[in-house]
Amino acid sequence: MQQVSDHCFAVLNQKNRVCDANSGLINLAGGVVIDTQSDLAHARQMIELFGKVWTRMPQRVINTHEDAGHVSGNQLFKGAEIIAHRSVPDRMRAVADPRQSQELTLPTTLFDVRYELDLDGTEVHLIYVGPCHQMGDTIVHLPKERVVFAGDVLFRQCTPMGWTGTYDKWFACLDLLLELDPEVIVPGHGPLCGIEGACEMRAYLEYVREESRRCFNAGMTSLEAAKRIEFGPYGEWRAPARLFMNVERAYREFRNEPADAPWDTAKTFEAICEVAIARGIPVEF
Repeated sequence: MQQVSDHCFAVLNQKNRVCDANSGLINLAGGVVIDTQSDLAHARQMIELFGKVWTRMPQRVINTHEDAGHVSGNQLFKGAEIIAHRSVPDRMRAVADPRQSQELTLPTTLFDVRYELDLDGTEVHLIYVGPCHQMGDTIVHLPKERVVFAGDVLFRQCTPMGWTGTYDKWFACLDLLLELDPEVIVPGHGPLCGIEGACEMRAYLEYVREESRRCFNAGMTSLEAAKRIEFGPYGEWRAPARLFMNVERAYREFRNEPADAPWDTAKTFEAICEVAIARGIPVEF
């Protein structure tokens, strides 16, 4: 756990794999938790860590989007107001793993574009920016604290993955992060950063889309392209073979396919594995 401002704290997962998400705490006005981890064990550990600075159970939870890595601990916050974008409940049902036995606890307060909280005089702005990574993408901005909890619209030092939305939508969201000019950004995955994190991720996405266009025009498949495009400096990021997803997303745009076209999850991870093996790097997701 790290303190990021006077009243904001972050629990950071160090491995940066698919379900290793970060969470946040605002220790004002009954307490607010932002994202609740990937399973009950991690959620309980998060609660224990936050308990060092907030001894009561928080009265509010914000889910930045629908992925299991950010909502699976919701059930531990009995009686809390759970806030999310209006799309999130249905999307939680759609993406839930039927093999998971834990209870699916849905948001109770829904919003469309913006939602504001007043925590003892400190404003908290929930801003819908999706779909970038997922349909329900929301960022949480505290202007007075100069902090943004970005959810999975920002990956830091690990390769981003986008399941729905477009490159242009993601660029617009990253540009918004720059406009908000926070001192600290808590990404959905990876270590804390400032606006340089948004700049680096924008540069990565621009590079991948440009290289993908060249490969697409040359008649390569997205898998062939992912095996050929150089990682460059981004090869030092965690799970660089996730490149396949970003190439495939670009190809879908080039083919004018819908931004919310479904993915075959198993085949997607098989392709990532194949890219890693072909390039002689560890298989990690």
